Amino acid sequence: MVHCGKKHICAVVTFIFLFASVLICSWKDIRLQNSITRKIFPPAATASPAGQRCRGKPAENAITALKDNRTFIISPYFDDRESKVTRVIGIVHHEDVKRLYCWFCCQPSGQVYVSNARIDVHSDRFGFPYGATDIVCLEPQSCDPTHVAIHQSPHGNIDQLPVFEIKNRKAESFSVDFTVCISTMFGNYNNVLQFIQSVEMYKILGAQKVVIYKNNCSHLMETVLQFYVEEGTVEIIPWPINAHLRVSSQWHFMQDGTHIGYYGQITALNDCIYRNMRRSKFVVLNDADEIILPLRHSDWKAMMSSLQEQNPGTGVFLFENHIFPKTVSTDVFNISSWNAVPGVNILQHVHREPDRKAVFNPRKMILDPRKVIQTSVHSVLRAYGNSVNVPMDVALVYHCRVPLQGNLPRESLIRDTALWRYNSSLITNVNKVLSQTVL
Repeated sequence: MVHCGKKHICAVVTFIFLFASVLICSWKDIRLQNSITRKIFPPAATASPAGQRCRGKPAENAITALKDNRTFIISPYFDDRESKVTRVIGIVHHEDVKRLYCWFCCQPSGQVYVSNARIDVHSDRFGFPYGATDIVCLEPQSCDPTHVAIHQSPHGNIDQLPVFEIKNRKAESFSVDFTVCISTMFGNYNNVLQFIQSVEMYKILGAQKVVIYKNNCSHLMETVLQFYVEEGTVEIIPWPINAHLRVSSQWHFMQDGTHIGYYGQITALNDCIYRNMRRSKFVVLNDADEIILPLRHSDWKAMMSSLQEQNPGTGVFLFENHIFPKTVSTDVFNISSWNAVPGVNILQHVHREPDRKAVFNPRKMILDPRKVIQTSVHSVLRAYGNSVNVPMDVALVYHCRVPLQGNLPRESLIRDTALWRYNSSLITNVNKVLSQTVL
C-alpha cells in the first residue's frame, strides 16, 4: 500500500474535480476509441451574431495545411451510414501524425465540442510517406455541427484555427445520374482535342457533370475548361498539391524524396466520391484519356440498369482497361479543321493491343457512391456492397494513349471500331465546342 500525505490527497482531489468540470459526455464505438468531448462556450464579448455563430477562420482553399505541416485537410463530410460521424478527407504523414482532434461548432448555440479523431491512412499508399487519410470523429449527440476544425491538441484558441463547413448534412434528391471524376490534371496539360472528345462522349453516354481536380494546364485548355464551366458540365476543384508536398508523377514510390504519388490522385478520387454522394446516382472514376464504352447498350443508363438487375446488392462495377495506341492510326475521320487543335483524334485510333498472358489489365469503375467508404484507383478498398468485374463483351475502357506493347506490328493489333457507333453525334458536338473555344 502506498501512503500519501494530506496535501497530496488534496491535490489529487482538486485535479479530479477540475478534470470532471470540463467533461461533458463520452461514448464508445466499435470503430473509434473512447471519445472524450469537452464543451467550450464562446466568450460573451466575442460571440458571433445569429447565423454566423461559428468562430475560427473559414478555410478558403481546396487544400489546407495545418500548423504541423504534416496534415492537410481537403474537406469534411457528414456520414451517417453506420453512426453519425464527420469524415474528413485529408492527407497525412503515415508515421508522424499520431493524434488529431475535431473541434465541432454546434448550431444554433455556437458552442464548440472537442473530441479525439481516428486517423485512418488508406492502405494503398504505394510506399509514399504521405497518403490519403480519413480523419473520423463521432459527433456529439446534443450537437448539430455545421463546421469543424482539425487540430493537433484538444486545447487551444478556436479563433486561431481554420474551420471547414461539413458537407452532405442535408439529404438531397439526385440532381444528376452520372458524374465523372477526373483526377488529376497536371503537367501543363494540353491534350485539348482528346479532352473535348472525351467530355462529349461522356455527355452522349449519359454524364451530366464532370469534376476535374486541376493542378495546371495550358492557356488553351483553360479556355476550354471555362467554356464547360459556363455550360454547367464541368466543375473545377483547384488542386495545388505541389505547393504543400513534393509530388511524383509516378504511382509508386521511387526512393527519390517525393512525398505522394501521382499528384495525390487517390485523395482526389475519395473526395470526389463524397462530394457527389448526395447529388449523383452514380460516380464514374476514370482519366481524361479513358472512356467506359458500352458494347451491348447505347448508353450508361441502359447498361447500369441491366447490370444492377443482374447483380443485386452490388455497389461497384469494374471495367477492364484496353490500350488503343495513339501511334497507330487510320485515315478515316481525318477531319482537316481538327488538325490545328493540339491533341489526339480518338476516332482515328481503333486498333487495340491484345491481352498479355499473366499480365493483369487494370480496371476503372462506375459505382454507387453511397456504398463506398474508401477507394483506390483501380478498385475500392472498403465498401458496403459487392464489387463485380463487368465482362468485356458488355463494356470496356477505351484508353487511347502511348502503347504498352510498342513493338507489336500493326497486324497483331485488334481492329475495334465500337467507338464509331457514336461518330455522327460526336463530330457534331466537338465541332460546336471547337467553334466557340479554339477555332
